[in-house]
Amino acid sequence: IVQDPATLFDECVDETIVFLVTLILYYKTSTHTMPEWFPPGIYPAFLVLYTIWHFIFPLKQRRPLWSAMARVCRAPLTSPSFFETYVADVFTSMVKILLDLLWTICFVISGDFLITETVDENANDSRHEWQHSKWYKQYLVTIICLFPLYIRLMQCLRKYNDTGDRIPNLLNAFKYTLSQVVTLFGAFFPVLNLRCHNSSQCTHMSGFQMVWLAIFIFSSTYSWVWDIYMDWGLGRRGYNWLGPRLMFPSVFHYYGVMAADLVLRFMWMQSLIPPSSGAHFELPAYLTFMNMTLELVRRTLWSFFRLENEHRARTKHYEEPDVNFVPLHFTTAQSHK
Repeated sequence: IVQDPATLFDECVDETIVFLVTLILYYKTSTHTMPEWFPPGIYPAFLVLYTIWHFIFPLKQRRPLWSAMARVCRAPLTSPSFFETYVADVFTSMVKILLDLLWTICFVISGDFLITETVDENANDSRHEWQHSKWYKQYLVTIICLFPLYIRLMQCLRKYNDTGDRIPNLLNAFKYTLSQVVTLFGAFFPVLNLRCHNSSQCTHMSGFQMVWLAIFIFSSTYSWVWDIYMDWGLGRRGYNWLGPRLMFPSVFHYYGVMAADLVLRFMWMQSLIPPSSGAHFELPAYLTFMNMTLELVRRTLWSFFRLENEHRARTKHYEEPDVNFVPLHFTTAQSHK
């Protein structure tokens, strides 16, 4: 059952309170301003268990979520519906969140949450050694960055196989292929960066860096044009670079979101570059949270206009006065209030 906004807000408040309490306990224990009854890492570990519990229960409400994600991950074994492609598009905006989830899993499994936060200067600090290993930095992180893009690529190829339409399916597949190329370049950048003329710091861009930067810019621009022209149905010259049958009250909503999407698209491409890749234009760590938040804002804006365009496409054949039923483009197993 789809919950009403007030119920969702109450759940968010409850979970936020639990997060803030565990954060305060962790901080107080780490700074020794309260008795250290448990290692400080116990508190974030408890928060992980609390989050897992709410991902599973109440089972009646969570089952459609897990079912939808399972259907999305089955690509290309099944033909994707609009709902499944929509969910997969949202996954592509959650790269940073998935990376944090990966780090959290390794943090708990490795037992680092049981290690005290106090560092002995005379001893080797062995905390979080796994995050500096090659299998984590170059393999697991790269797989997590590529996985949502791989899902969308497979969905596009499956739709082409089912329909035989090269446009837009193959062009859309090309977009996600470009994004994966940017990710792979970022993952193996430190190895290829050794070809620079200087030892460790390059005073000028090498040929490899210039190619990477060109692909980065082209991929971001291509994705932005695709958002406007294909996903939103805008950019039509005969409609002042907008589109027909606009549903939002002001044209400034459309012009504003197109301009914002251009800037935020380039920031989103930053999230495809694995951390510590050595890229000269990689965002510093303290801006990661801002980049993650802005990408979720961009995806939310994208969703409004994507649904509008899908609604226009599905209802243009049902404009006759005697037609009372319009099929919904969202087909889910949930009952809506």
